[in-house]
Amino acid sequence: MKLWGGRFEKTTNVMVDDFNSSIRFDKRLYKQDITGSIAHVTMLGKQGIIPMDDADVIKSGLKELLIDIDNNKVAFDIEAEDIHMNIEKLLIEKIGIVGKKLHTGRSRNDQVTLDMRMYLKEEIIEIKAMVIDLMNTLLTIAKNNLDTIMPGYTHLQKAQPITFAHHIMAYFEMLKRDVGRLNDTYKRTNHLPLGAGALATTTYPLDRDYVAKLLDFGDICINSIDAVSDRDYCIELLNTLSMLMMHLSRFSEEVILWCSNEFQFIELDDSYSTGSSIMPQKKNPDIAELVRGKTGRVFGSHLGLLTTMKSLPLAYNKDMQEDKEATFDAIDTVKMCLPIFNDMLKTLKVNKQNMYNGAGGGFTNATDAADYLVKKNVPFRDAHEIIGKLVLYCVTNNKNLEELSLEEYKNVSPYFEDDIYNAISLETCVNKRNVIGGPSKEMMNKVISINENYLNSLS
Repeated sequence: MKLWGGRFEKTTNVMVDDFNSSIRFDKRLYKQDITGSIAHVTMLGKQGIIPMDDADVIKSGLKELLIDIDNNKVAFDIEAEDIHMNIEKLLIEKIGIVGKKLHTGRSRNDQVTLDMRMYLKEEIIEIKAMVIDLMNTLLTIAKNNLDTIMPGYTHLQKAQPITFAHHIMAYFEMLKRDVGRLNDTYKRTNHLPLGAGALATTTYPLDRDYVAKLLDFGDICINSIDAVSDRDYCIELLNTLSMLMMHLSRFSEEVILWCSNEFQFIELDDSYSTGSSIMPQKKNPDIAELVRGKTGRVFGSHLGLLTTMKSLPLAYNKDMQEDKEATFDAIDTVKMCLPIFNDMLKTLKVNKQNMYNGAGGGFTNATDAADYLVKKNVPFRDAHEIIGKLVLYCVTNNKNLEELSLEEYKNVSPYFEDDIYNAISLETCVNKRNVIGGPSKEMMNKVISINENYLNSLS
């Protein structure tokens, strides 16, 4: 007989048991469920709601049960529906009738959201550590490529020369925002729902603040209806993970482009590449492609849970059981992607000369040529037009700006002198951009120092 079966005359249909059950996926919450139950029963004993001797017996039974599950000595029962009822059923089997007192003063409604909040808090900490590891890798790559000049792009068209360090640190900034979002998500997840009951608390004199302290929650949920019906913390985490995966996906796209024959800016290590079953020459960036592909999977989890929650009346509804598979899958996907993506970056080879050669084409120094004229008191719009004419001349004559003679320059504007060649050299173009946020070596060293201090503040 089910633990809630007193009101029913018939047993549930086998298909209903299977459809209703969540033990297949929520069994991963067993540690959180037992830990939360130990805190709950400790409070029940302290408050005199159940005898202290009974509380001690229940706690001992729960601790033994945790060891049994860790050692794979327990088989969960689909008829018990979920991890919460399974734990209670197993506890009663282990310690007898006293185990039936465990559920005093709580509901599965507040129990399930407690378990999820505890689980997500742990996962957020793990994911954040993985992101920080990736940021350290980016910082190392940047330090090693302060002088590695490459083309910067807009519209995937060559725009201005930058450094590989400057480009890599753009992703560092994205990950900093991801860490901030993980911290914010943790803060809003860190509220104790236990004590809300089914939706209207209980008549027992619970000490919710005591339970919050035992379980290391920063605060308690102060509206019992909201406490059991809220899944914002799951949705917020899925949004945060979606943003993180979007950043990894953008980075993956560039890795895929950079290691193509058309770019040849980088080469992936053999251990992080795959071949073709038919084309012997192939070296495929499958890791980057899979990270890019799995991004859609995380997006789907986020949108799916939003859609599930959008029309639910207060308070708890069984629809909310759908929070777990979506959230678990997104967490698993992100935790799978971050370490392998990090290792792929650690082992890639940077083809510095190819990057430099790439920056030398496409007139990436055209803006600097215009700035050269502006510094000689030519209005910027006029300078822009003059350089535009020079670029058209170069295209027509299959030249670049560095190859033009001074006479060719003066045919377009008398303001050009011999110093134009230094002004448009790639090194000058990069290192004269000495504004904070820019690609110059001086500024990049300053930014790297700022971000080293940032990472140190996280540890």
